[in-house]
Amino acid sequence: MTATPGPVEPQAQRRRAERLTEAVRRLLVAKGVLTEADIARAVGVLTGRSPALGARVVARAWTDVAFAARLRQDARGACRELGIELGPIEVAVVENTPEVHNLVVCTLCSCYPRSLLGIPPDWYKDAAYRSRAVSEPRTVLAEFGTVLAEQVEVRVHDSTADLRYLVVPLRPEGTGHLDEVDLAALVSRDAMIGVSVVTRPVA
Repeated sequence: MTATPGPVEPQAQRRRAERLTEAVRRLLVAKGVLTEADIARAVGVLTGRSPALGARVVARAWTDVAFAARLRQDARGACRELGIELGPIEVAVVENTPEVHNLVVCTLCSCYPRSLLGIPPDWYKDAAYRSRAVSEPRTVLAEFGTVLAEQVEVRVHDSTADLRYLVVPLRPEGTGHLDEVDLAALVSRDAMIGVSVVTRPVA
């Protein structure tokens, strides 16, 4: 396990997945469940999502205590305040503190908050990450370059088909002068999964 993307799937496996996707698409259209236009719109929404959305949410939580509280209680409603729709899947927000570091994994497949982070990285779907993040989270974090003090508790959250997680990283010291836009630029996808932390910008 390294901080770089995991091994690429074999070409044959990718082709099988593509054929299955195409067969399902044709079946849905043939049965009248969806139209080609419906599918095109859905694909457009998904491809338009990126970690920049999640970073906006994190930056607002860092700068607005009341928003952070609403985000913890009702992520869907809080994100809607920023014009971000989460869709039908529930998203739980967990905040890192000096005492607790949160790490997200999906042990069954690759459940992921796509509405906030876009397409998951290959390593998130890799079997090694999915198993080792639960059994040896500190080792996995260290392989991503995240070494935590022994007194910091690591909490691992297992995403499911019904519930996804977003990590609000710990705001780095020395960023009190930055506005939301500048703060959001510091927040990486990996920090919102929990495999990395946010560091203060280099002067």
